[in-house]
Amino acid sequence: MEMFSRSALLTIDVQQDFIAGSATISGTAECVPAMSRVAEAFRVTGRPIIHVVRLYLPDGSNAEAVRRSAVTSASIVRPGTRGSQVAPELLPPRAPALDPEVLLSGRLQQIGPTEWFMYKPRWGAFYGTALENHLRGLEIEDVVFVGCNFPNCPRTSLYEAGERDFGTILISDAVSGVYQRGLDEITSIGATVLTSDEAVAGFT
Repeated sequence: MEMFSRSALLTIDVQQDFIAGSATISGTAECVPAMSRVAEAFRVTGRPIIHVVRLYLPDGSNAEAVRRSAVTSASIVRPGTRGSQVAPELLPPRAPALDPEVLLSGRLQQIGPTEWFMYKPRWGAFYGTALENHLRGLEIEDVVFVGCNFPNCPRTSLYEAGERDFGTILISDAVSGVYQRGLDEITSIGATVLTSDEAVAGFT
């Protein structure tokens, strides 16, 4: 487990509406098995996992301005709906549902010994959240990313992590929307790119 001894896994926006629901993101469903394998490797070795989610209020008041019309005209990851829930393949057995009251208050919802749900109000997982303090409290040095739609939230979150002097690792086959130029660009700022097979092998 040496490669990931000071690492935490962030899963980004792996929610039912984005997998096969009202706002499906192409390629996300196909990446879920790789995401699941990486999450299980972190879980069985007791490494932290934070499942980062979006929750859009019906009036769009907590969405980016450019998304408000889409959010108000359709139910997209609306609190309390099935579409807002994280893919069960990524979660521990008997994991609870998202608790909107806890999450929208800015608190993390613990779902396992070293596993949490966390709500983010914008593209990046660090913007306006308790994530940095949570990771510092766990003595994390490196952040590993899997999730939904690389050009938007995973990439923004990776840049935010780098700005805070965390090491950054992206699992290329466990993130939808990946493209080669984007991978080249994140490696140019110091990120490491691994496959899910390479990541899982890093625990043995």
